[in-house]
Amino acid sequence: MIRILLAEDEDSMRTYLARALENAGYEVVAVDRGTHALPLLTEEHFDLLLSDIVMPEMDGIELAQRCSQVSPTTKVMFITGFAAVTMKASREAPQAKVLSKPFHLRDLVLEVERLFDSSMANANL
Repeated sequence: MIRILLAEDEDSMRTYLARALENAGYEVVAVDRGTHALPLLTEEHFDLLLSDIVMPEMDGIELAQRCSQVSPTTKVMFITGFAAVTMKASREAPQAKVLSKPFHLRDLVLEVERLFDSSMANANL
């Protein structure tokens, strides 16, 4: 089963996203900030880090950069409601997918599926 670490500081959004991903068949561990996510990335295996970009203490971009050091096989996807932040994320973490708010939960699940379908296709080449 694909394991997702969700870092989202807004309680209702975190609950909403976690529930949608769990309903789609993913195992989700949800935290409210990057400083809580980082130790989990060093202690456990996650296939995907799904992170808001704007969070207190440690933003999603710094979290993604640290993730690439401690868990290089973990894929990264950002969620954000700020267009300027989207441009910064694309520049500082070009391998990460950025999903802009608002989005439909179906779109999130499809992007996660696409991310892992393309990985499986590349692994089979």
